[in-house]
Amino acid sequence: MTFPLDPALAPMEAKLVASLPDEDGWQFEPKWDGFRCLAYRAGPVVELMSKSGKPLTRYFPEVAAMLGRLRSDRFVLDGELLIPLGETLSFDALQARLHPAESRIRRLAAETPAQLMLFDCLATGDEALLELPLALRRTALERLHAREAEASLLLSPAVVERSQADAWLARSGGALDGVVAKRLDQAYTPGERTMLKVKQHRSADCVVGGFRYGAAGGEVASLLLGLYGEDGLLHYVGFTSGLPAAERPALTRRLEGIPGSGFTGKAPGGPSRWTRGETHEWRPLAPELVVEVRYDQVTGGRFRHGTRLLRWRPDKRPDQCRTDQLIHELKPVALMEVIA
Repeated sequence: MTFPLDPALAPMEAKLVASLPDEDGWQFEPKWDGFRCLAYRAGPVVELMSKSGKPLTRYFPEVAAMLGRLRSDRFVLDGELLIPLGETLSFDALQARLHPAESRIRRLAAETPAQLMLFDCLATGDEALLELPLALRRTALERLHAREAEASLLLSPAVVERSQADAWLARSGGALDGVVAKRLDQAYTPGERTMLKVKQHRSADCVVGGFRYGAAGGEVASLLLGLYGEDGLLHYVGFTSGLPAAERPALTRRLEGIPGSGFTGKAPGGPSRWTRGETHEWRPLAPELVVEVRYDQVTGGRFRHGTRLLRWRPDKRPDQCRTDQLIHELKPVALMEVIA
């Protein structure tokens, strides 16, 4: 039995923008911080596919089983896999599922079951809906969701008033990952960045615990950031780069004049995809300098992506830079009250 659409279909993506569109004709939805997932069903067969086109089914057997119980037996749905831990959503718990041992996956599926947050319907029965405008696809999605009674199958909220979307960002206290904007008259465009997204950014004051030179050597390329944990140790949490070229010579001389002691807790590792263009060796610094950086998400106690340097903080003591700044819990119950 074949699926209504090719499982190699690439999901529609979003382009990062500074602000949400202000004209009519847009739908706004929360941006959920999980694993993007296209869910396919054809009779008894269910397949979960990641944004990169890799199967996720074996890692989330409880979600596949839930979809296999639905009254609707042929569909393609677009959504986000989420794992709630207590009142919070955990990206770390999602990553823990990507494990080769089936026994561990089964245990985690029972202990921390995942949910599927739906936000688009690409096919129902034998009818592909890709060419239909979003307004009609949303109606089809709401009808499908209304027919089912599975607690782990969720429907993402959607509004057409920008003021309400702005209020989500303002009232969520940093817990919401952002807002996505989609044109109501637009077809589903696989693999294209035809949606818009505004991300919720946070800032943190961090100690400069070291730096890396550029690949050519001679000048600083990135600052290595640390925060003090409850254990009193300075732990590496990420980096910031994008330093203005005109400021690098003077900054390099300043950093080279600071004695080296570096991180007393977790330290930077070796090569990674974020260190291209820089040497992998790093030079430790005594905890004297503080910078404020902007970041989006934290995973495993570290910034998930590179950060943006906002300003130097000579007014801040290094020992005041603590890991409790990074606690931005995404609480589904409280958040749903905000965006209701």
